[in-house]
Amino acid sequence: MITDRAQVTQMIVSAKVAKGIKWSQAAEAIGMSKEWTTAGLLGQMAFDKAQAETLGKLFELSDEAVAWLQIVPYKGSLPTAVPTDPLIYRWYEIVNVYGSTIKELIHEEFGDGIMSAIDFSMDIQREPDPKGDRVNVVLSGKFLPYKSY
Repeated sequence: MITDRAQVTQMIVSAKVAKGIKWSQAAEAIGMSKEWTTAGLLGQMAFDKAQAETLGKLFELSDEAVAWLQIVPYKGSLPTAVPTDPLIYRWYEIVNVYGSTIKELIHEEFGDGIMSAIDFSMDIQREPDPKGDRVNVVLSGKFLPYKSY
């Protein structure tokens, strides 16, 4: 019996390693981006029935695990307030150093509001560079103005 979504995530990661599946292959199988699909497979998004069934076959999941893939998850995947994984910590560092700059520039350009993490897309690509390849990350979120009432 599965008691939470984290168990399904562990099953998926285990099958990914055992079968040599790439996240991009899972995304191709359901026709979605590798970024959104990976977030879902790591327990941060819900899949529709057809997507969950396709992923269930790919990762050889039980019917119960496939059902769990369709439940809206509790979002937020970091185990600690300050991340300890070096790669994730660098993102935390970016927000600590540049967060106020990002906020000011968004407000200057758009006004008082926020960038949506719901109406959102992300693209991660390798950018060849003679001094060492670079990670190119594009985040695109809808601007949501605060309303007056």
